[in-house]
Amino acid sequence: MPAITIKTLRKNYKSLTALDGISLDVEEGELFAYLGPNGAGKTTTIRILTGMTRFETGECTINGFDIRCDENRAKAQYGLVSQAINLDQELSVKDNLLIHGLMYGMTMADIRRKTEEMLDYVDMSDRLNSSVKALSGGLKRRLMIARALLHDPAILFLDEPTVGLDAAIRRRIWGLIKKIQANGTTVFLTTHYIEEAEFLADRVAFLDKGRIVTLDTPERLMQNIGAWAIDRLTSQGMDTVYFKDRQTAQAFNMENAHQYTLRRVNLEDAFLAETGRKTESQQTKTNSGHSGHSIHSEHSEHSSGHSGHSSHSGHSEHSGHSAHSH
Repeated sequence: MPAITIKTLRKNYKSLTALDGISLDVEEGELFAYLGPNGAGKTTTIRILTGMTRFETGECTINGFDIRCDENRAKAQYGLVSQAINLDQELSVKDNLLIHGLMYGMTMADIRRKTEEMLDYVDMSDRLNSSVKALSGGLKRRLMIARALLHDPAILFLDEPTVGLDAAIRRRIWGLIKKIQANGTTVFLTTHYIEEAEFLADRVAFLDKGRIVTLDTPERLMQNIGAWAIDRLTSQGMDTVYFKDRQTAQAFNMENAHQYTLRRVNLEDAFLAETGRKTESQQTKTNSGHSGHSIHSEHSEHSSGHSGHSSHSGHSEHSGHSAHSH
């Protein structure tokens, strides 16, 4: 039985369709990433799955419990780390965890035991009596994860868990998330950081305008468009072309007068391709045998390689052709 099942889920806000009949299964123990631009429906999906938002049509089950018909037992199956920091800032770390445990019907003995265990788990044992408002952003995020896991949920929902954190703290949270999954917890992750999904996820769904555009492993999604990419600076801006192998990419560049960067394909490329953000030349083919995909891509901080996945290496080669100046 899947940990999460969604069937033909539809949600409208007045004239806006937030979710347009989505369906998916998340398997037990899986780390599932849910990607999409702002307004795609990611947070709406989590709010529905956690019983905070009603929906028009469809079915949602959490560990076999229907979120509509068996809401209390469904809610007992998960922990939630929301996008917003929703800790009680005036209370201590210990008291925030205490309140959460009492809300879930835990005994005082269990709360004390799990508080010690969870704070050790997120490396915050020395912060038991600290005021929450004195914590850094990264520590608050780790505390929210500890709180969400306090009652031993089978499923953990993470809604943009590293938003606003610097790169070093984000990587530390990634390590914690992988540790959570390794202990058997199913993780449902939404994120704007595409390299986060590439590093962490077993499978990825791309959501756009309330619909799932595609769903597969990060590796297969990237392989679908090629293995190597050339980012070219043209008179129209930045343009990206994809190739099945490095030799073909290099041969193609020798025939074209552009300043370029040669690099491995990453999940951002697959996301841009699958959500339709393509240039008019996307369908063109050349005699050099490249894949024909061409995307205008603005590369942010997450265009770099990921140390955790050798297959996702971001090694690139920069070549400025002085003879080709325009």
